[in-house]
Amino acid sequence: MTPEDQEETQPLLGPLGGSAPRGRRVFLAAFAAALGPLSFGFALGYSSPAIPSLRRAAPPAPHLDEDAASWFGAIVTLGAAAGGVLGGWLVDRAGRKLSLLLCSMPFVTGFTVITAAQNLWMLLGGRLLTGLACGIASLVAPVYISEIAYPEVRGLLGSCVQLMVVTGILLAYLAGWVLEWRWLAVLGCVPPSFMLLLMCFMPETPRFLLSQHKRQEAMAAMQFLWGSAQGWEEPPIGAEHQGFHMAQLWRPGVYKPFIIGISLMAFQQLSGINAVMFYAETIFEEAKFKDSSLASVVVGLIQVLFTATAALIMDRAGRRLLLTLSGVVMAFSTSAFGAYFKLTEGGPSNSSHVDLPAHLSMGPADTNTGLAWLAVGSMCLFIAGGSQTLWCLLAGLCLLLLRCPFHSGLCP
Repeated sequence: MTPEDQEETQPLLGPLGGSAPRGRRVFLAAFAAALGPLSFGFALGYSSPAIPSLRRAAPPAPHLDEDAASWFGAIVTLGAAAGGVLGGWLVDRAGRKLSLLLCSMPFVTGFTVITAAQNLWMLLGGRLLTGLACGIASLVAPVYISEIAYPEVRGLLGSCVQLMVVTGILLAYLAGWVLEWRWLAVLGCVPPSFMLLLMCFMPETPRFLLSQHKRQEAMAAMQFLWGSAQGWEEPPIGAEHQGFHMAQLWRPGVYKPFIIGISLMAFQQLSGINAVMFYAETIFEEAKFKDSSLASVVVGLIQVLFTATAALIMDRAGRRLLLTLSGVVMAFSTSAFGAYFKLTEGGPSNSSHVDLPAHLSMGPADTNTGLAWLAVGSMCLFIAGGSQTLWCLLAGLCLLLLRCPFHSGLCP
């Protein structure tokens, strides 16, 4: 390796020797940042129980018809798209910590507007604001966590991001089982409020401080997070300016993983995983489930379980195998769910219109009764496959990014 190569791969923070210190406050800081993905997941899952609740609400509460319900669920993605762009601008200019503090504002404001909503436009405005916060949090939180963690725990803390997202979705489903839409929105204010409070006491990432030539602040941050600032060296001058240039897209080591990663993410999104999360309870109502809230909670539990499972077995099984397996499972499960709707076209009087707890206690009495399990089973399989796909894509893209030459000089 030439001296130029050595300088190119010099990390912004690197140990002079031995293992990194092991401070416990890094876990507190990671938890504070992970409340952003938790709020993100809650906002995504909020529409599933809120839409049926809004349809049941009596005047003067806002009423949702089919078109309005579709917009209520989907408009959060428009806000997230704008939030992703805004987050990319904020994270390098305002810093990681301030970006997380700022993204808590639209979370709280959005849910507050929904709580006080008197018409459809207030509902949509609140959802748009929470979507904006989702876009910022989904970008900034993983950056903050990866830059405060020392190598021994970076993988563990990084895995918490997606797990917190699906936990937030499950929390929305569970709370929606017992709370109406206004009180559910009040609950949505709690995680970002805690994030705002905790992040006020957390430091900026040492990497960002060093990139701003604030060496003393960076050393103080390392002392707070890792318990010691000894054994770490400042990067060579100019290392923080190593970045991506459009000309590097022509390198096979860059454009091949870039195209593969973007294509996989596009196909994963087009599979309909977000639609299932946004409208889970509505889907089960259309499938003539009497207790659609319980069915959506079961789906949320499956998502959390398989997200955690994928994180544990991914390094042993490999990304390619899990991606292939999850794609097959998702294709089979959606076909089975379509078959369920075809078989139950007879109307609300068919015997699949049953209560899920009755199934748990009595079991299916005949073939038609068993069709109710086909709906839940197929959706659970779909979510299981989708959770593994998303987790493998996130982890695989991170690894591909770390291998790219333009990123190697910036990895903490």
